[in-house]
Amino acid sequence: MAGHSKWANIKHRKGAQDKKRAKQFTRVIKEITVAIKENNQNGDPETNPALRNAIQNAKGVNMPKDTIERAIKKASGADADSYEKITFEGYGPHGIAFYVECTTDNTNRTVASVRSIFTKHDGSLGTNGSLEFLFNRKGVFTLKKEALDWDLEELQLELIEAGATKFENEEEFFIIYSDFTDFGKMSEKLESLQIETQNAELQRIPLNTKTLPLEEAKQIVSLIDAFEDDDDVQDVFHNLEMTEELEAALQEN
Repeated sequence: MAGHSKWANIKHRKGAQDKKRAKQFTRVIKEITVAIKENNQNGDPETNPALRNAIQNAKGVNMPKDTIERAIKKASGADADSYEKITFEGYGPHGIAFYVECTTDNTNRTVASVRSIFTKHDGSLGTNGSLEFLFNRKGVFTLKKEALDWDLEELQLELIEAGATKFENEEEFFIIYSDFTDFGKMSEKLESLQIETQNAELQRIPLNTKTLPLEEAKQIVSLIDAFEDDDDVQDVFHNLEMTEELEAALQEN
Protein backbone atom coordinates (compact mmCIF):
# COMPACT_ATOMS: atom_id res chain seq x y z
CA MET A 1 0.00 0.00 0.00
CA ALA A 2 3.09 2.21 0.13
CA GLY A 3 2.57 5.50 -1.66
CA HIS A 4 -1.10 4.82 -2.32
CA SER A 5 -2.37 7.79 -0.33
CA LYS A 6 -0.01 10.10 -2.23
CA TRP A 7 -1.75 9.10 -5.48
CA ALA A 8 -5.08 9.95 -3.82
CA ASN A 9 -3.83 13.27 -2.48
CA ILE A 10 -2.44 14.42 -5.81
CA LYS A 11 -5.70 13.39 -7.47
CA HIS A 12 -7.68 15.47 -4.98
CA ARG A 13 -5.37 18.47 -5.23
CA LYS A 14 -5.49 18.40 -9.02
CA GLY A 15 -9.24 17.88 -8.90
CA ALA A 16 -9.78 21.13 -7.04
CA GLN A 17 -8.80 23.25 -10.04
CA ASP A 18 -8.86 20.65 -12.75
CA LYS A 19 -10.04 21.37 -16.26
CA LYS A 20 -11.62 17.92 -16.09
CA ARG A 21 -14.29 19.16 -13.66
CA ALA A 22 -17.09 18.32 -16.11
CA LYS A 23 -15.87 14.72 -16.29
CA GLN A 24 -15.75 14.50 -12.51
CA PHE A 25 -19.37 15.63 -12.46
CA THR A 26 -20.30 13.05 -15.12
CA ARG A 27 -18.80 10.25 -13.04
CA VAL A 28 -20.54 11.34 -9.86
CA ILE A 29 -23.88 11.63 -11.69
CA LYS A 30 -23.41 8.04 -12.86
CA GLU A 31 -22.71 7.02 -9.27
CA ILE A 32 -25.95 8.70 -8.17
CA THR A 33 -27.88 7.02 -11.01
CA VAL A 34 -26.52 3.55 -10.20
CA ALA A 35 -27.16 4.03 -6.47
CA ILE A 36 -30.81 4.80 -7.18
CA LYS A 37 -31.29 2.06 -9.79
CA GLU A 38 -29.71 -0.64 -7.63
CA ASN A 39 -32.01 0.28 -4.74
CA ASN A 40 -35.38 -0.06 -6.52
CA GLN A 41 -35.43 3.51 -7.86
CA ASN A 42 -35.19 4.84 -4.31
CA GLY A 43 -34.23 8.51 -4.62
CA ASP A 44 -34.44 9.22 -0.88
CA PRO A 45 -30.97 9.55 0.68
CA GLU A 46 -32.47 9.02 4.13
CA THR A 47 -33.31 5.40 3.27
CA ASN A 48 -30.70 4.76 0.56
CA PRO A 49 -27.16 4.64 2.05
CA ALA A 50 -25.51 4.21 -1.38
CA LEU A 51 -27.21 7.38 -2.60
CA ARG A 52 -26.20 9.19 0.58
CA ASN A 53 -22.60 8.24 -0.10
CA ALA A 54 -22.84 9.30 -3.76
CA ILE A 55 -24.21 12.69 -2.72
CA GLN A 56 -21.31 13.15 -0.30
CA ASN A 57 -18.86 12.31 -3.09
CA ALA A 58 -20.63 14.86 -5.30
CA LYS A 59 -20.12 17.50 -2.62
CA GLY A 60 -16.47 16.42 -2.42
CA VAL A 61 -15.94 17.54 -6.03
CA ASN A 62 -17.90 20.75 -5.37
CA MET A 63 -20.94 19.82 -7.43
CA PRO A 64 -23.66 22.49 -6.95
CA LYS A 65 -26.66 21.49 -4.86
CA ASP A 66 -29.15 22.09 -7.69
CA THR A 67 -27.10 19.86 -10.04
CA ILE A 68 -27.20 17.07 -7.45
CA GLU A 69 -30.95 17.48 -7.02
CA ARG A 70 -31.54 17.38 -10.79
CA ALA A 71 -29.45 14.21 -11.06
CA ILE A 72 -31.50 12.54 -8.31
CA LYS A 73 -34.79 13.59 -9.89
CA LYS A 74 -33.77 12.32 -13.33
CA ALA A 75 -32.39 9.03 -11.99
CA SER A 76 -35.62 8.44 -10.03
CA GLY A 77 -37.85 8.91 -13.09
CA ALA A 78 -39.06 6.58 -15.81
CA ASP A 79 -36.64 8.04 -18.37
CA ALA A 80 -33.55 7.47 -16.22
CA ASP A 81 -30.33 6.48 -17.99
CA SER A 82 -29.47 2.80 -17.74
CA TYR A 83 -25.88 1.96 -16.81
CA GLU A 84 -24.04 -1.24 -16.07
CA LYS A 85 -20.70 -1.79 -14.36
CA ILE A 86 -17.93 -3.64 -16.17
CA THR A 87 -14.28 -4.15 -15.29
CA PHE A 88 -11.08 -4.70 -17.27
CA GLU A 89 -7.66 -6.03 -16.34
CA GLY A 90 -4.42 -5.67 -18.23
CA TYR A 91 -0.80 -4.60 -18.24
CA GLY A 92 0.71 -1.26 -19.12
CA PRO A 93 4.30 -0.96 -20.27
CA HIS A 94 7.10 -2.14 -17.95
CA GLY A 95 4.88 -4.78 -16.35
CA ILE A 96 2.58 -2.44 -14.42
CA ALA A 97 -0.78 -4.10 -13.64
CA PHE A 98 -4.04 -2.20 -14.24
CA TYR A 99 -7.58 -2.79 -13.00
CA VAL A 100 -10.11 -0.48 -14.69
CA GLU A 101 -13.70 -0.05 -13.46
CA CYS A 102 -16.27 1.39 -15.88
CA THR A 103 -19.91 2.42 -15.79
CA THR A 104 -21.44 2.45 -19.26
CA ASP A 105 -24.61 2.56 -21.32
CA ASN A 106 -22.83 0.97 -24.30
CA THR A 107 -20.65 -2.03 -23.51
CA ASN A 108 -19.29 -2.42 -27.07
CA ARG A 109 -18.10 1.19 -27.12
CA THR A 110 -16.41 0.82 -23.74
CA VAL A 111 -14.64 -2.44 -24.62
CA ALA A 112 -13.30 -0.91 -27.84
CA SER A 113 -12.18 2.25 -26.07
CA VAL A 114 -10.38 0.48 -23.21
CA ARG A 115 -8.66 -1.91 -25.63
CA SER A 116 -7.56 1.05 -27.78
CA ILE A 117 -6.13 2.95 -24.80
CA PHE A 118 -4.07 -0.06 -23.72
CA THR A 119 -2.79 -0.58 -27.28
CA LYS A 120 -1.87 3.08 -27.90
CA HIS A 121 0.20 3.13 -24.70
CA ASP A 122 2.08 -0.13 -25.36
CA GLY A 123 -0.10 -2.11 -22.97
CA SER A 124 -2.31 -5.14 -23.37
CA LEU A 125 -5.84 -6.02 -22.27
CA GLY A 126 -6.04 -9.28 -20.31
CA THR A 127 -8.88 -11.62 -19.43
CA ASN A 128 -11.17 -10.90 -16.47
CA GLY A 129 -9.84 -12.43 -13.30
CA SER A 130 -6.27 -12.66 -14.57
CA LEU A 131 -4.95 -9.85 -12.34
CA GLU A 132 -7.55 -9.56 -9.60
CA PHE A 133 -5.30 -11.49 -7.20
CA LEU A 134 -2.79 -8.61 -7.29
CA PHE A 135 -5.24 -6.24 -5.56
CA ASN A 136 -7.12 -6.14 -2.27
CA ARG A 137 -10.56 -4.51 -2.26
CA LYS A 138 -10.79 -1.98 0.56
CA GLY A 139 -13.03 0.81 1.76
CA VAL A 140 -11.15 4.11 1.56
CA PHE A 141 -12.47 7.22 3.31
CA THR A 142 -10.71 10.55 2.71
CA LEU A 143 -11.25 13.34 5.24
CA LYS A 144 -10.05 16.92 4.90
CA LYS A 145 -8.01 17.62 8.03
CA GLU A 146 -8.96 21.30 8.14
CA ALA A 147 -12.63 20.30 8.54
CA LEU A 148 -11.95 17.87 11.41
CA ASP A 149 -12.68 18.94 15.01
CA TRP A 150 -11.39 15.65 16.41
CA ASP A 151 -8.10 14.77 18.02
CA LEU A 152 -6.76 12.21 15.53
CA GLU A 153 -5.74 9.67 18.16
CA GLU A 154 -9.21 9.76 19.74
CA LEU A 155 -10.81 9.47 16.32
CA GLN A 156 -8.70 6.44 15.45
CA LEU A 157 -9.83 4.65 18.62
CA GLU A 158 -13.46 5.36 17.72
CA LEU A 159 -13.03 4.08 14.17
CA ILE A 160 -11.09 0.92 15.02
CA GLU A 161 -14.26 -0.30 16.73
CA ALA A 162 -16.13 0.17 13.45
CA GLY A 163 -13.61 -1.84 11.45
CA ALA A 164 -10.84 0.60 10.52
CA THR A 165 -7.71 -1.39 9.62
CA LYS A 166 -5.23 1.36 8.70
CA PHE A 167 -4.84 5.13 8.85
CA GLU A 168 -2.65 7.47 6.82
CA ASN A 169 -2.01 10.98 8.07
CA GLU A 170 -1.02 13.20 5.15
CA GLU A 171 -0.47 16.94 4.89
CA GLU A 172 -4.03 17.85 3.89
CA PHE A 173 -5.93 14.60 4.30
CA PHE A 174 -6.59 11.91 6.89
CA ILE A 175 -7.27 8.59 5.16
CA ILE A 176 -9.07 5.62 6.70
CA TYR A 177 -9.03 2.09 5.34
CA SER A 178 -11.52 -0.67 6.12
CA ASP A 179 -12.14 -4.16 4.83
CA PHE A 180 -14.52 -4.40 1.87
CA THR A 181 -17.17 -6.01 4.09
CA ASP A 182 -17.02 -3.14 6.62
CA PHE A 183 -17.53 -0.33 4.10
CA GLY A 184 -21.18 0.23 5.08
CA LYS A 185 -20.45 0.02 8.80
CA MET A 186 -17.64 2.56 8.51
CA SER A 187 -19.84 4.92 6.47
CA GLU A 188 -22.52 4.73 9.17
CA LYS A 189 -19.95 5.31 11.93
CA LEU A 190 -18.57 8.46 10.30
CA GLU A 191 -22.11 9.68 9.74
CA SER A 192 -23.01 9.07 13.40
CA LEU A 193 -19.95 11.11 14.43
CA GLN A 194 -21.12 13.88 12.05
CA ILE A 195 -17.89 13.68 10.09
CA GLU A 196 -18.19 14.56 6.41
CA THR A 197 -15.97 12.69 3.99
CA GLN A 198 -14.24 14.34 1.06
CA ASN A 199 -14.59 11.00 -0.70
CA ALA A 200 -15.70 7.48 0.26
CA GLU A 201 -15.29 4.59 -2.14
CA LEU A 202 -14.26 1.00 -2.62
CA GLN A 203 -10.77 0.84 -4.07
CA ARG A 204 -8.52 -1.96 -5.25
CA ILE A 205 -5.27 -1.56 -3.35
CA PRO A 206 -2.19 -3.27 -4.83
CA LEU A 207 -0.69 -5.96 -2.59
CA ASN A 208 2.76 -5.00 -3.89
CA THR A 209 3.93 -1.97 -5.85
CA LYS A 210 6.60 -1.65 -8.51
CA THR A 211 9.15 1.18 -8.72
CA LEU A 212 10.17 2.49 -12.15
CA PRO A 213 12.73 5.08 -13.32
CA LEU A 214 11.13 8.51 -13.74
CA GLU A 215 10.74 8.49 -17.54
CA GLU A 216 9.18 5.01 -17.50
CA ALA A 217 6.90 6.04 -14.62
CA LYS A 218 5.76 9.04 -16.69
CA GLN A 219 4.65 6.62 -19.42
CA ILE A 220 2.44 4.90 -16.87
CA VAL A 221 1.03 8.25 -15.71
CA SER A 222 0.14 9.01 -19.36
CA LEU A 223 -1.78 5.73 -19.51
CA ILE A 224 -3.54 6.53 -16.22
CA ASP A 225 -4.50 9.97 -17.57
CA ALA A 226 -5.82 8.44 -20.82
CA PHE A 227 -8.11 6.14 -18.87
CA GLU A 228 -9.27 8.93 -16.58
CA ASP A 229 -10.09 11.08 -19.61
CA ASP A 230 -12.55 8.43 -20.84
CA ASP A 231 -16.11 9.21 -19.71
CA ASP A 232 -16.96 5.53 -19.23
CA VAL A 233 -14.10 4.97 -16.78
CA GLN A 234 -15.01 5.45 -13.13
CA ASP A 235 -11.78 4.31 -11.46
CA VAL A 236 -8.28 3.21 -12.45
CA PHE A 237 -6.13 1.09 -10.13
CA HIS A 238 -2.52 0.07 -10.72
CA ASN A 239 0.58 -1.06 -8.86
CA LEU A 240 3.04 1.71 -9.78
CA GLU A 241 4.91 2.98 -6.70
CA MET A 242 4.66 6.70 -6.05
CA THR A 243 8.28 7.78 -5.50
CA GLU A 244 9.31 11.21 -4.21
CA GLU A 245 10.84 11.94 -7.62
CA LEU A 246 7.60 11.09 -9.43
CA GLU A 247 5.51 13.03 -6.91
CA ALA A 248 7.67 16.13 -7.44
CA ALA A 249 7.36 15.78 -11.23
CA LEU A 250 3.55 15.50 -11.01
CA GLN A 251 3.29 18.51 -8.68
CA GLU A 252 5.05 20.61 -11.33
CA ASN A 253 2.34 19.85 -13.92
